[in-house]
Amino acid sequence: MDFLSGTRLLLRAIEPEDVSFVYCWENDPSAWGDGCALAPYSRYAIRTYIEESQRQDIFQSRQLRLMIVCQNDKSVAGMVDLFDFDPYHRRAAVGIYVDTRYRKQGMASEALELLCRYAFDFLHLHQLYAHVAERNAASLRLFESSGFERCGLLSQWICRDKGYEDVVILQRIAPI
Repeated sequence: MDFLSGTRLLLRAIEPEDVSFVYCWENDPSAWGDGCALAPYSRYAIRTYIEESQRQDIFQSRQLRLMIVCQNDKSVAGMVDLFDFDPYHRRAAVGIYVDTRYRKQGMASEALELLCRYAFDFLHLHQLYAHVAERNAASLRLFESSGFERCGLLSQWICRDKGYEDVVILQRIAPI
């Protein structure tokens, strides 16, 4: 079974040619509040990250970033991540970013489902989880429609311009 190919998309390893995409997305200030970034990344830092990801597998780096690619024209539409990978407890956190040109086309749903299939059926993980800002209705809908369930709330977890914001914890357990 090809775990990384879907109807319209495929997930592939990050390549050196992806520096420009990752640089643009990681340095999008509108996305910083939803992730961990608080400052811009240099092209050098991103190149170094990509080079390191070529030398280490998920068991060494505890992270796997895959690029979301459209099958019809091979354009790069975004990226998905497994991070905070814990091989003992067989779980990982999930992150996803879809370029604005590809949003609202069902690509995030397909990419997330491919990532889940890979994580559960190939890596044999028991669970995946995500932290989503409570105001991020689109991401909450995405994860919930992909079989993730709300399992907790981190109160006042994210500092925003006008105070603090809660974060919803979502979890998907592998099918039996």
